[in-house]
Amino acid sequence: MGSPALVLFNSMSKQKEEFKPLVEGQVSMYVCGITPYDYSHIGHARAYVAFDVLYRYLKHLGYDVKYVRNFTDIDDKIIKRANESGEDPLSLSNRFSEAFLHDTSELNCMPPTHQPRVSDHIEQIKDLITKIMENGCAYTIEGDVYFAIDNFPDYCQLSGRKLDDNRAGGGGRVSVDLRKKNPADFALWKAAKPGEPSWDSPWGPGRPGWHIECSAMSSQYLGTAFDIHGGGKDLIFPHHENELAQSKAACPEFKISHWMHNGFVNKDNQKMSKSDDNFFTIRDIIAKYHPLALRFFLMRTHYRADVNYSDIALENASDRVFYIYQTLDDCKQGLSRFREEELKGQIPAKVKESIEKFHSSFIESMSDDLHTTAVLDDLMEPLKAINSNLKQLKGKKPPKPVILSLLALEKEVRDVLDILGLLGASCSEIVQQLKDKALVRAGLTEEQVQQLIEERNLARKNKEYAISDKIRKELSGKGIALMDEANGTIWRPCEPEKDAAAELVSNCSIES
Repeated sequence: MGSPALVLFNSMSKQKEEFKPLVEGQVSMYVCGITPYDYSHIGHARAYVAFDVLYRYLKHLGYDVKYVRNFTDIDDKIIKRANESGEDPLSLSNRFSEAFLHDTSELNCMPPTHQPRVSDHIEQIKDLITKIMENGCAYTIEGDVYFAIDNFPDYCQLSGRKLDDNRAGGGGRVSVDLRKKNPADFALWKAAKPGEPSWDSPWGPGRPGWHIECSAMSSQYLGTAFDIHGGGKDLIFPHHENELAQSKAACPEFKISHWMHNGFVNKDNQKMSKSDDNFFTIRDIIAKYHPLALRFFLMRTHYRADVNYSDIALENASDRVFYIYQTLDDCKQGLSRFREEELKGQIPAKVKESIEKFHSSFIESMSDDLHTTAVLDDLMEPLKAINSNLKQLKGKKPPKPVILSLLALEKEVRDVLDILGLLGASCSEIVQQLKDKALVRAGLTEEQVQQLIEERNLARKNKEYAISDKIRKELSGKGIALMDEANGTIWRPCEPEKDAAAELVSNCSIES
């Protein structure tokens, strides 16, 4: 029985479709990047983690993937911020572009094949505008160039909106221009204004409009037909709608097979965004939580659904990631005492069957529109099996089937984590990093925790159980769990304990 076909939701058809690339064995993918005028927030992380998962899974399936993600490094918002700070606009956007690359690297996102910047593609943009004008779908007004939607009958085929619902620009990037033939016509080229970056053009000095940039860069790197165009669902209109119109107006044969859009990150049931000033930057979050915990949190919800941000959900994600890496580290330590010849042989048939079942379920879930939620739930089974076998490893001479089972289970878990982008370089280092982040959230140092452990041990020795219980409970309330073992008391991160009423209220705000 072969692997299931990859099925992805297509925003154009509004349904799941079997993914068939235009060229067998190759995938061409364009994802709209950021406008770098500030540090990126976790709404950005949501998008780029989602498409990183897609990128990784396509590569796992054996495709040669050309992935293009741009930087809109010249834009109204950048110019406004640069004017406020007294900085050159391109210098400011370059600084925040580099910050974005650092942040996405922290989240274990693979770098795309190409990462073009608008400022490096002005000639391609001007050429595309010229083609649109030659085909009768654009006009000029005093150095500005507008797309004429009345001359393009297929406008709104992606969003399905009615023309009466349309508005110019979008996202606060442009103001209403009464000179336009239709209020919904959008700018392809903006005439130069004092103090703004500009380039020479056939229509006079100026700079590109927002939408034309992606049309020019996608065709530059992927041609006039490619497989996947992605971005946040807020880009469906006007950005992607206008992109599609521009590209088809310039080249009627232009084709994108699959449009994909991810959901938002919400805070208090409102979309998290810079313009509404209700966002957390990626840096805000990973100062307190491990980057893999943030990645896990974002992947716990299907990429097309909205994620509701909460500290409790992040705590839960951090706890799960700690469990994964503590288990893998324990497994590595447990197997380290065996010689190489002891690690060879046939794994038990029952374990082999359970691994094959898990892998088959993984492929089935991922091929069903990247169902990462199911995959992360299923991942707990082989991890439980590892812990179960580890208990049998403590004897002087553990059965060889146990050793071989652990090896096979560990390899399968690591392989799946790698495909998901959740595999770090060193299990022991990540365990320590997770503990360090827990200390940050608790407002404690390692030395302070050890001192409290000693105070608790002394209280227990003196049979002052009320004091020892108070210390344990207070630490647990800060996300530090104490565990009494044969060799002494150790600690690990945990979800902070809350009273039942508070827990109930908090759980009501979390989307599953």
